[in-house]
Amino acid sequence: MTPKAIAIFLAHAVVGWALCGAMMGLGMAFTSLSTALVVHLVAAPVFFIMISLVYYRWFGFTTPLQTATAFMAIVIFLDIFVVALLIEHSFAMFASVLDIWLPFLLNFLATYLTGRVVGKAAIS
Repeated sequence: MTPKAIAIFLAHAVVGWALCGAMMGLGMAFTSLSTALVVHLVAAPVFFIMISLVYYRWFGFTTPLQTATAFMAIVIFLDIFVVALLIEHSFAMFASVLDIWLPFLLNFLATYLTGRVVGKAAIS
């Protein structure tokens, strides 16, 4: 991939991460933590479906598996180094299946399956 393609790819992953973070921040400001986590669990895959649709339809530099894997690696990296280390000063969030692990899985599946569907639609 060219530097421009890498930048476009990274931007999509970072936008997904930022949308999830903004949703959690707003959720915790206006509701309880448990409600914010449930909303995040539903909203995060929707964000990644929308971002993936844009990425696959306009750019699609990578396969669905490569995209889903890299998006999640970037999100995990940002959660570790920005959220856990810089914001929360704790890795406690990684102990929660609802807070971290299930959204990671759902985001991966949303990105992967969107790529598979968009790819098939483009071929038909």
